[in-house]
Amino acid sequence: MPLRLRNQVLEMFDHAYQNYMDHAYPADELMPLTCRGRVRGLEPSRGDVDDALGKFSLTLIDTLDTLALLNKTAEFEEAVRRVVTDVRLDNDIVVSVFETNIRVLGGLLGGHSMAVMLKESGRMVWYQDELLHMAKDLGLRLLPAFNTSSGLPYPRVNLRFGVRGPETRTGTETDTCTACAGTIILEFAALSRFTGDPTFEAHARRALDFLWEKRQRNSNLVGTTINIHSGEWVRRDSGVGAGIDSYYEYLMKAYILLGDDQFLQRFNTHYASIMKYISQPPLLLDVHIHKPLLPARTWMDSLLAFFPGLQVLKGDIRPAIETHEMLYQVTKKHNFLPEAFTTDFRVHWAQHPLRPEFAESTYFLYKATRDPYYLEVGRTILENLNRFARVPCGFAAMKDVRTGSHEDRMDSFFLAEMFKYLFLLFAEEEDLPFNVEEYIFTTEAHLLPLSLSTASNSQAAKLFAGEELDDSNFEWTCPNTRLLFPDPAFPRNLREPIRSAVDKSCPRPTTHREPGMGHPPLRAQDFMANNPEHLELLRRMGVSLIHLKDGRVQLVQHATQAVSAVAAEDGMRFMQEMMELSSQQQKEQLPPRAVQIVSHPFFGRVVLTAGPAQFGMDLYKSSSGVRGFVTVAEPYNGCSVLSNGEIVAGRIALLQRGQCMFAEKARHIQKAGAIGGIVIDDNEGSSSDTAPLFQMAGDGRNTDDVTLPLLFLFHKEGNILLEALKEYREVEVLLSNKARDRESIFKGKALPGTLLDGSKYPSFMEEKDHTSPASSEPVDQSQVTTQEQTTDDSVMGQESVQPAEGLGSYDPVDVGEEPAVDGDYSSQSVDSLMADWQEDLEAFKQMEKDEL
Repeated sequence: MPLRLRNQVLEMFDHAYQNYMDHAYPADELMPLTCRGRVRGLEPSRGDVDDALGKFSLTLIDTLDTLALLNKTAEFEEAVRRVVTDVRLDNDIVVSVFETNIRVLGGLLGGHSMAVMLKESGRMVWYQDELLHMAKDLGLRLLPAFNTSSGLPYPRVNLRFGVRGPETRTGTETDTCTACAGTIILEFAALSRFTGDPTFEAHARRALDFLWEKRQRNSNLVGTTINIHSGEWVRRDSGVGAGIDSYYEYLMKAYILLGDDQFLQRFNTHYASIMKYISQPPLLLDVHIHKPLLPARTWMDSLLAFFPGLQVLKGDIRPAIETHEMLYQVTKKHNFLPEAFTTDFRVHWAQHPLRPEFAESTYFLYKATRDPYYLEVGRTILENLNRFARVPCGFAAMKDVRTGSHEDRMDSFFLAEMFKYLFLLFAEEEDLPFNVEEYIFTTEAHLLPLSLSTASNSQAAKLFAGEELDDSNFEWTCPNTRLLFPDPAFPRNLREPIRSAVDKSCPRPTTHREPGMGHPPLRAQDFMANNPEHLELLRRMGVSLIHLKDGRVQLVQHATQAVSAVAAEDGMRFMQEMMELSSQQQKEQLPPRAVQIVSHPFFGRVVLTAGPAQFGMDLYKSSSGVRGFVTVAEPYNGCSVLSNGEIVAGRIALLQRGQCMFAEKARHIQKAGAIGGIVIDDNEGSSSDTAPLFQMAGDGRNTDDVTLPLLFLFHKEGNILLEALKEYREVEVLLSNKARDRESIFKGKALPGTLLDGSKYPSFMEEKDHTSPASSEPVDQSQVTTQEQTTDDSVMGQESVQPAEGLGSYDPVDVGEEPAVDGDYSSQSVDSLMADWQEDLEAFKQMEKDEL
């Protein structure tokens, strides 16, 4: 099989490369649907994507070392001659510093490395470092971008005029992404060591040093976007995908290439935090750098598919296998990795521009494990490319993986990376023209020789003088993947629990059932996570309950751990019911609501953002809302008949989250005569400023009997209400779809003149409409996370919770004792609580921007 697949890779490469040369060259890229070249300025602008195009035959330069690796020596030599003869680098055009560095500078350096290697073997004897001279010329044209006080480069540069002056049409930007500034060191250090000019490596090191200094010191994470002048983080979300990805990659690879222990120490520090906060195998979820337990989004982008390959270089194989398997299942479901997909593996962004990162990780995992499973993964990649992306003039990017529609686009990285990794995956050692172990791959898969680690960056060393290098010098640079996991059963055992995670319709076993065992012993809608009998039934069915570090709970089923085949079947049906129940609870999507304190001394100026319920009165359809005085229910959790029903009657009951379903709480207070309910989070410190809003789901049964409104407040907002009740005894609130102006609240009565003496409450509470439906984001659907088959505790007998805005839902199971109801809810005053709230507001606003 490998030989046939290797030949198929070569044929596919020829199809793509030859069509570029026939229909597009000397343009930067091929437009495979219209069979012509993409020339910047002649085609409609695609925005930032076009910043990679510089009228420098991008695809040809990016493909140089691919030609050499694929044994296409004649084509490589001809391509080098064309680049040297035809390509100009002094065009009056604004390009991306990041893209030009990794694609063009990296391509020229990789081509130079291959040309020198061939010259040493007696081929291309005419070559006199022409590509290296072009690389230095380009490096000098990129250097003006680094003229900032921080050392971080401007994101764009004019190849002819730099960044200063009106003729540059750039230099006004203030922000750049972390990867954009942190993915320079390999190319610039190689350029310095090839040429003996230390300037380039020095600038790249300075940028890396600055990013390291600006890391968040508590979490040791970096944000996604940074101000190049002040060093302030502009976007504080942190992950391993778009905007940050290759920063981490280059720390590790700079250590491998250059032998500088400092790079490895920094990488290890970051990596520990990634595995602590971001990695939730098999998922990799963005968090906020200053509150790393807080998720920043409920979807993942396809660029993170490189990360398992980086973990192989690190030597951390287990999570690499797990994440890769998740990515493979998503690929099998959609034929390609969507640009972004949710935590329950649905399409978030449907495009797929033929990205190579998944193939890259597949290759590295095969190298590490020698498991033929990864050859099968590679075959799937090849087949999907041929079936769905191949067109007469090349390969076309997918506009929508769901429909199979194409985009008139074939990016240069498709030729630079995809075919390298697929060829290496299927090739035998004798198929390769050189030993790839003597090279490091850049983020664009360009090949830089490890011998650069012995070259000074301040002198022009003769790197390829034929002298034999002592291999012992390099043994410590990265793990020997051949010795890591020789047993193929190891990766197979890791993949098994993940295999059915993406495909929710897990096949049911056909095992013969014993008499009287026609139904599962436990139904999903009856399950209570704090019921010991239910937990024992789960154990017998091979289902275990796992508490995640971010507060979520997973149900994981391993059929082999069930007490019998029949119990295993029951467990599978139970898991399926759980997912169906979760799906049912996710159908209705509601915007947030408002709790407005209207009594003295607040008079409507304090508005608390509240999560809605999917049952009961819909405040969005009510013109007046529900107004009443609040009182604390007894018991505070509201999970049984209220003992203070006569007090609750005609009032709005305050309840604590936990112990039972939301609908059960609503029924108990409604039976007592309450006109509404407010559930307050029991997770200390939670706040709508910094956490995703919840919408409360039902219990899987008919909830038409619940007619009162029920709202959800996080701990901080709830404490404001509780402290107000503690201090003023009688507190009246308005439950509504959004904050009402004071005139409508007081209906013509004289308005109070001031909020309180000295107006000591924050002014933002007075004007800001926290609950305007126009500003709310769509409800995210990602409620079920599976590992084998798993489910969030939002459907597990505790209160079902779904996100009302775009950051997701994490509902810790509360199995502790009932809280005391003596009224001592917090030692903080209303003043201090609201002061804290104001202090967090700016961070919250930034998070809202980040989500855009």
